[in-house]
Amino acid sequence: MKMRRAERQVTDLAAIQEIVKACNVCRLAMQDEEGLYIVPLSPGAKWEGEKLTLYFHCAGEGRKISALRADHRCAFEMDCGWRLTGEEGNACTYSCDYQSVTGVGTVRFVEDPQEKMAALAVIMTHQSGKEFSFTEKMAQSVTVLALEAEAYTAKAHRSE
Repeated sequence: MKMRRAERQVTDLAAIQEIVKACNVCRLAMQDEEGLYIVPLSPGAKWEGEKLTLYFHCAGEGRKISALRADHRCAFEMDCGWRLTGEEGNACTYSCDYQSVTGVGTVRFVEDPQEKMAALAVIMTHQSGKEFSFTEKMAQSVTVLALEAEAYTAKAHRSE
């Protein structure tokens, strides 16, 4: 996937992982019979080499769930480090510093109790930086989604 502003592309895997780690919101985009739909979610990221899996927990019903049951394909976007820059009084000099990761993938519903508990722990570690454990009963009370990224790109802009 060619990026228009190639000088802003982040290709180093460790740097991409740091961007994902810093992002506490992931926007998940999907489509249903009503049209396009996007929703912000709190992710947990798991890396196996270059393979990225994002976990989310949510209620077991609603438009998002219906859309993903009908079509598992989705797009996602995460961003962080936003800071407006520019010369005071000169609108044409304004820009933004940022870091972002965008991609596409497929979502699966996590049914295995052990994977569900592990996924919830990944989410909580990502969100809080702390370790948590879950019981099967706790895991049964929520729906857990696993977005397996098929492709992703990262960008960053930093003013000098």
